[in-house]
Amino acid sequence: MLAYLIRRLWQMVPTLIGVILLVFVLFKFFGSDPAVLLAGQNANQAQIAAIRQQLGLDEPWWFQLWIFVKQIVTFDWGKSWATNEQVSHLFASRMPATLTVMTPILLLDTLLAVPIALGVAYVRGSLTDRTIMVVTTVALSISFLVYVILGQYVFGFQLGWFPVQGWSDSTLTNLLVFCPLPVMLAVAVGLSPQTRLYRSFFLDELGQDYVRTARAKGLGEGTVLFKHVLRNALIPILTNVGLALPGIFVGSFLIEVFFSIPGLGREVLLAVNRSDYPVIQAATVYLAVLTMLINLGTDLMYKVVDPRVVLK
Repeated sequence: MLAYLIRRLWQMVPTLIGVILLVFVLFKFFGSDPAVLLAGQNANQAQIAAIRQQLGLDEPWWFQLWIFVKQIVTFDWGKSWATNEQVSHLFASRMPATLTVMTPILLLDTLLAVPIALGVAYVRGSLTDRTIMVVTTVALSISFLVYVILGQYVFGFQLGWFPVQGWSDSTLTNLLVFCPLPVMLAVAVGLSPQTRLYRSFFLDELGQDYVRTARAKGLGEGTVLFKHVLRNALIPILTNVGLALPGIFVGSFLIEVFFSIPGLGREVLLAVNRSDYPVIQAATVYLAVLTMLINLGTDLMYKVVDPRVVLK
């Protein structure tokens, strides 16, 4: 296990180097000149040159790359070009709001989709199964933006059950007052694809030889489903959860923008609109590292779920 962990961490190094080079090249040689964007349309060449010097954009490209690498290694991302706020402080201050909203969404998506999919797989081919598949297909065909608009209108303006926008400094208040509506709408959207996907996992396991053997031994259907099918289907379920897990730490710009949540997703969107390269570059590298670490953690969880898995 330790040798596997060290080898995987070592394999991340060239991947991270590739990400850093790609991000730098894209922003340096293919992006717009941030000095021109920050100076505005009425700026003259002297003002643009002053901004370029202030941002360090007049230095050779290799020197700028060295600064970028040094920022990553030291976790000092510099300051936002738009707000002059430390990027590290910006991430630290926006992350709690993102986690407050996104963590319940992922937990509810998983905890609701797994039993629903297992139940649908149990009654496969029945009217209930076909009805749920039709409902999930229709739900998948509707844009999340429609859910947000209708949800805010019905539950916020008409019924008055939840506030449409707002945020506070209290985590408990945010969870009980401001989060229920965006969480409910996001779960309503995410539950359909998760249910269909997990149903396919369970149906695939139900067709395996070990299930027929268990039934031939006289085991009940409930024992077969929960003790054998669910356990063997956990590996692809873990893979899917691992793919969704980075979204918890990045946030959803749609949710955060429409519900005025001061999270990281909205901040990244603002940075894109402002051409705030330090924030965008930091978010890109941060997401890449986070994804690699989560993938490693998911692989290690395979061994916990199924001891037969051999880590090589």
